[in-house]
Amino acid sequence: MKTLIKLTLASVLALGTTYGALAAEFTKGTVKKVDAKAKKVTLIHEELKNLDMPAMTMVFRVKDDAVMEKLKEGASVEFVAERVDGKLTVTEVK
Repeated sequence: MKTLIKLTLASVLALGTTYGALAAEFTKGTVKKVDAKAKKVTLIHEELKNLDMPAMTMVFRVKDDAVMEKLKEGASVEFVAERVDGKLTVTEVK
């Protein structure tokens, strides 16, 4: 019985992780300014549906150095923004 419970729990966690990865919605934007030292980027972006925000220009934090390297002033990007520790943060870029 314990094995069945562990397998069921593992399956639920795996599905949740897979769904979470698919749930990330990319938004189109243009990089207006990059402040690598402060780990911030200013983006002119379309509506952020997951954050219930209209299109606008705003500053986001960037925690991941690999994401920061993809951000160049003037570049058109698709990105995912989320609230991380209460701060609007770019978590993915393509």
